Amino acid sequence: MKLTVKENIKQLEDNFNKSCENPTFVKLVKKLKLSKNEAIKLTSKLEDCVKELDNCHNCKGLSHCQNAYNGHVKMPQKENNQVYFTYLPCKYLKVRYEEELEKKQKLEETNLARMKDIDFSDKKRAKVIKWLDEFFEKFNFKESQKGLYLYGNFGCGKTFLISALLNELAFQKQIRCEIVYFPELLRTLKDDWNLYEEKIKLYENVDILCIDDIGAEKVSDWGRDEVLGTILQTRMNKNRTTFFTSNLSLEELESHFKASGSVDDKLKSRRIMERIKQLSVPMELISENKRK
Repeated sequence: MKLTVKENIKQLEDNFNKSCENPTFVKLVKKLKLSKNEAIKLTSKLEDCVKELDNCHNCKGLSHCQNAYNGHVKMPQKENNQVYFTYLPCKYLKVRYEEELEKKQKLEETNLARMKDIDFSDKKRAKVIKWLDEFFEKFNFKESQKGLYLYGNFGCGKTFLISALLNELAFQKQIRCEIVYFPELLRTLKDDWNLYEEKIKLYENVDILCIDDIGAEKVSDWGRDEVLGTILQTRMNKNRTTFFTSNLSLEELESHFKASGSVDDKLKSRRIMERIKQLSVPMELISENKRK
């Protein structure tokens, strides 16, 4: 049965009053400075926003997003006394974007990096550069050589320096080298499980591997033990040279890997750290942020 105008208005008002029981709804109305009549007319659309905001409040990441558009939340905006609705990126999408941007910048900087491109004017880099230069001169397949665990502040050029060395080895000595951004590797494998065997085999067996930005990933048993642990164990058994870059010292990285802090996690974290120590020499680099 079709409602009369009066009945329809009453129903809208009842819906509004019910929605006002939700604090998030009330906050939106106040933020937009809506009169009661304006809010009544927009109740349905505002309820959609509230639902998506509630979803965001309990969300654990992009793969768990329950909103209409993945990584976005429907939000009201007011301009010139007119209310319109738009989709804004959530915090997880912003992080993803920043990581993608950083990855793109790194790729642009490192793909063609060579030893001759290294800036020798910064004395804080002298120790690292000397180590890399000696590594290049001495490297051969007959002897097992440890890589470098290079850690330090954000943007100081850790990835660039190691990329320059690996590119030089590939060009001058035809060494097969790979640099993998670790958080991206985990995300890629989660998105497509069919790639697991192919990727793991590649990183287990390539002549020289650099695991870039280890410690920047979100810790999980799977990422730590099944991905990282598997790669490191095989490389250690085969005496494959392995490099690492990180913003964390070895002690900080061990704490990072402990995750829940359980006895089991502590043991697994220690096992990972022993493999890293077997494969690399730790060296700190504190220098100017080249990306600022």
